[in-house]
Amino acid sequence: MSTKEPLLQPIQVGDLNLTNRVWMAPLTRSRAANEGNVPFDLHVEYYKQRASAGLIITEGSQVSKQAVGYINTPGIHSEEQVEGWKKVTEAVHKEGGHIFIQLWHVGRISHPDFHNGELPVAPSAINPHAKSFTPKGFKDTVTPKEMTIEEIKQTVLDFKNAAKNAMEAGFDGVEIHSSNGYLLHQFFNRPSNVRMDEYGGSIENRAKILFEIIDAIKEVMPENRIGLRLNPSLNGVFGMDADEETIPTFDYIVEKLNNYDLAYLHLSEPFTDVSEIPYLVTEIAKHYRPMYKGTLAINAGFDQEKGNKFILEGLADAVVFGKPFISNPDLPKRFELGAELAAWDQDTFYTPGAKGYTDYPSLQESKV
Repeated sequence: MSTKEPLLQPIQVGDLNLTNRVWMAPLTRSRAANEGNVPFDLHVEYYKQRASAGLIITEGSQVSKQAVGYINTPGIHSEEQVEGWKKVTEAVHKEGGHIFIQLWHVGRISHPDFHNGELPVAPSAINPHAKSFTPKGFKDTVTPKEMTIEEIKQTVLDFKNAAKNAMEAGFDGVEIHSSNGYLLHQFFNRPSNVRMDEYGGSIENRAKILFEIIDAIKEVMPENRIGLRLNPSLNGVFGMDADEETIPTFDYIVEKLNNYDLAYLHLSEPFTDVSEIPYLVTEIAKHYRPMYKGTLAINAGFDQEKGNKFILEGLADAVVFGKPFISNPDLPKRFELGAELAAWDQDTFYTPGAKGYTDYPSLQESKV
């Protein structure tokens, strides 16, 4: 057994041998400020700088034009986008890193400004009363259009096509974004899905689209290169309200995921204090670790000490870090050396250009 701390131990994920368990979270950075939302040289440099992560999970990337809901976010549905991402994956692989792309459809957390005045789509015509980040700034969401069965089937195909494009672009795998109040999460959640057809009503019906997407994606790529993100106790943010069926729904989903040979399941601890809500789970890893048999990654509010503790106690196999990776491109090295972490600049999280994106120095660079 190596004397390295738990976070810095290697891990096998599917058929991939990852050098450590310090994974980079999918982080929306809004740098694809061009007409086609195409990744370019700035993205290449940003992800290359962070290639020492055990696994990079890219920012959410829309699976279709309809899937967009935030300004300047890259997609994975056009030829130009695939070509742009190829340069990113090549740069990361050249540094010895591994990279998955997160496949994203925001559903009702969008705005007509992105759709030539047309309404965004969702499981049901219910306004989330949230904000959409449009070219004209943050705007209130609207009441979306309820998706037809045909539109749902097309969305499943959009995810499949995006996964196929991801393989062509050289990604090591994909993460299905079924979290944080976006489209798939909207289907799972009873307050946002009041359909009475095959995609609504029962827990099984509300989860149906997810398993159709997994089954479609595994037709175009290895099943053990598919990851999945869930946020079971999300409440009161991203327009998402939980209820008594929320946790039973996620329990059903996680149990059923054991039937698949996925790369990993990526879970979030609660984003807000849910201790006063009796029907929500306050400790997600503790609840789902005994239930899920595959590789489990956990995120939300972790530091080095807490990450090591979770792995040592068997609560997770990897820890996914977000903001620390923004300002510390060489985060695993800093953990190894016990070095101080650089602070991030929140004002530049979503602004175009290199400032606050590629200009955070590595430890080595900061000593020069």
